[in-house]
Amino acid sequence: MSRRECFLPASLAEWLAYLEGLHPAAIELGLERVEAVRARLKLVPRFPIFTVGGTNGKGSTCAFLEAMLRAAGLRVGCYTSPHLLAYNERVRIGGVPVRDDDLCRAFAAVEAARGAISLTYFEFGTLAAMWLFIEAGVEVAVLEVGMGGRLDAVNVFDPDIAVVTTVDLDHMAYLGPDREAIGREKAGIYRAGRFALCADHAPPESLLRHALAIGARLRRIDHEFGWEEKGGGLTFWHQGEAGRLVLDDLPPPALAGMHQRDNAAAAIEALILASPRLWVPPQAIREGLRGVQLAGRFQVLPGRPRRILDVAHNPHGARALAASLAADAGSTRTLAVCAMLADKDMAGVVQALADSVDAWYVASLPPPRGASGAELAEVVREVVPGVPCLAFGHVAEAYAAACVAAGQDDRILIFGSFYTVAALLAHLRG
Repeated sequence: MSRRECFLPASLAEWLAYLEGLHPAAIELGLERVEAVRARLKLVPRFPIFTVGGTNGKGSTCAFLEAMLRAAGLRVGCYTSPHLLAYNERVRIGGVPVRDDDLCRAFAAVEAARGAISLTYFEFGTLAAMWLFIEAGVEVAVLEVGMGGRLDAVNVFDPDIAVVTTVDLDHMAYLGPDREAIGREKAGIYRAGRFALCADHAPPESLLRHALAIGARLRRIDHEFGWEEKGGGLTFWHQGEAGRLVLDDLPPPALAGMHQRDNAAAAIEALILASPRLWVPPQAIREGLRGVQLAGRFQVLPGRPRRILDVAHNPHGARALAASLAADAGSTRTLAVCAMLADKDMAGVVQALADSVDAWYVASLPPPRGASGAELAEVVREVVPGVPCLAFGHVAEAYAAACVAAGQDDRILIFGSFYTVAALLAHLRG
């Protein structure tokens, strides 16, 4: 037995700590290492795979797919990231986060197979998730891209149907300086001869060119599929080789925000294209739209004042959040509790919400990536001078101050990062 085998972590917490220090860089895009370990593990899924990428909307689209597939009676494996409170949230089978001991077994299998190959935290977790899905005999898998697409670890598994939700500016140090460069990276999940969906209303030319160049079967929102408001509900339409298909009287998605209509439409289109290999009847689509749940996406907590959690962390997401706030009428003032990562476009996010927020309560996130409350306050005061802004050391402190200042008819918005929402949820749970 090797020295490494003698000192395998014993608990999930120990495993996660081990994985965090395993690779010299937290992020290293590229498929060579993860593909080599995949081959050693013989991870060859026999079930259909939906892969979902995009700047924003990935998690929501995965949630719609998972909810609709489960409503159809299928055993679904779903892999998403990041998590809010527990790593287990990332790997679900049958809608249930996998147990600690199952994750530990999967991590041990990956560790035994990798040998001297170094893997990042995300790469290790991606392989472990697929190991569990194959072991559990799922009937279909839904995989969320971590970053980009072309060089993301998820892309070692060939999707039957690939979805790009939106393309905008984020992770530019890794993906490129503009939408064209980023669009090419996102389009890397498309496959020749297979359906390639795009739910961006104005996709970059690079994405369209790549899909055409490789012979993917491109399907675009507003062109080959789409949705319309009708009688308080939704009508979905699909234009295929056999003609036009219309699904009437669909309920509005349980996830708030007009942008969620686009994500739901992409999920419905993907399921229609997966037929007849996967059959999801209209009633299952309706049940999925009504029953879908996803923490941190314009999530409204019970009680007053109204409290809204949202993981928006880039200008594109902040603009969608602003639109949702505008549609959420009835509050006197909006007090924002915000904390962000320093590598995000803080000024762009604040600008997107400048007309939506009456007072800012900004907080620090932990180093090395987190911005301090003082840094974020400086940005807020520069972008929206004259608007009240207070800085705090922790999200919980900023939230407590906002609660003291808020009246019963006000609303408190907690946003800026997955870490921000996670910190607030952890605080509320004691």
